[in-house]
Amino acid sequence: MLKFTLALLPLMLVGCTSTKQGPAINEISDTLEAFHLAAAEADEEGYFELLASDAVFLGTDATERWTKREFREWAAPHFEGDTAWTYVAVERHIGLNATQDTAWFDEVVRNEKYGDLRGTGALINTPEGWRITQYNLVFPVPNEIAGQVVEMIKAELSEE
Repeated sequence: MLKFTLALLPLMLVGCTSTKQGPAINEISDTLEAFHLAAAEADEEGYFELLASDAVFLGTDATERWTKREFREWAAPHFEGDTAWTYVAVERHIGLNATQDTAWFDEVVRNEKYGDLRGTGALINTPEGWRITQYNLVFPVPNEIAGQVVEMIKAELSEE
């Protein structure tokens, strides 16, 4: 009986770890939801509060690699209206390290103008809660048209 119990111990521990991750995963998801909602409601303070002080935002254009300060300066005019931009998560996957202080995610976000985009990034757990350290927003390109898109990008860049 003791051998049987010891054999089950690793399985029981895995179960415990998964259960403990549940609240953290929910908190991370809530942080990402609040991030998107703050932009949709033009809540500049709430939006940028969710970015870590050393956060980096990577936009859809290859030139868009911003520190938190740079991104806030660029985004400020967008937050002057009723909405800055609206992305609604329709799918999300979250990973969490063993010490539950670092997380990573990928999500599909829907936008009225652009359709479905992919957001990926990382978060850290701080005394103030989960903060986004990196967010990367991209247009997923179907493989069937990737060659055409690459040629369009090359042509655009050669004109500059």
